[in-house]
Amino acid sequence: MDLGLKGKSVLITGGSKGIGLACAKSFAAEGCRVHVASRDRERLEEARQQIKGPVQTHSVDLRDGKALRALAEACADVDILVNNAGDIPGGTIEAIDEAKWRHAWELKVFGYVNLTRELFARMKARKSGVIVNVIGMAGENPSFEYVCGSTANAGLAAFTKGMGKASAASGVRVLGVHPPATRTDRIIPLMKAAAKEKLGDENRWQELAGTGSFGHMIEPEQVADMVVFLASPRAGKLSGVMVNLGA
Repeated sequence: MDLGLKGKSVLITGGSKGIGLACAKSFAAEGCRVHVASRDRERLEEARQQIKGPVQTHSVDLRDGKALRALAEACADVDILVNNAGDIPGGTIEAIDEAKWRHAWELKVFGYVNLTRELFARMKARKSGVIVNVIGMAGENPSFEYVCGSTANAGLAAFTKGMGKASAASGVRVLGVHPPATRTDRIIPLMKAAAKEKLGDENRWQELAGTGSFGHMIEPEQVADMVVFLASPRAGKLSGVMVNLGA
């Protein structure tokens, strides 16, 4: 199926691995010009070699407001923004202190909000653009063992819906995707945190595979397929909606 994305440009945060890298590969396969942002220069170079098509990499810490604005300036003309960068730890409210909580939200919550603010203004001026937020099913199904991430995800879903309901009138669509547990290198630390809370030993994390929140694990490419579809003209009537990829 031709998704009508050939020649479009896209910026993907957290794009050097996992879901972000899968998205970069999928957009490149559709003929897009890809910008990939990540903190890790080495992983960025590895990602560049894996992406087949025009790609530019940006080493940036999105917790740094000045660096984020510089990234937005460098990618001011992109047609599509995929907010995906995040590294929220698992754990209960007793396990995550204020410093860890704020550090996590500086990237995933404020990183999404601030980069959207910067690029939405530019898209609105052009009367064209799409923003897709990759969030997470914990926003729909919150858990005590992932309370920081659950709360962040619920807030970002509300942000996505609120933005998207009004943005379409300006020619800009804002949408979101809630992946369930996804087979990336982030899943093991989350499973270890859950095992510590539920089983009393993080080393028993493998016992949680196939159960609870980890019972329906999908591949990064499955998330990427939905992100690319939502960003395409095939989904041109959708804005302000969240697509749940899990139950």
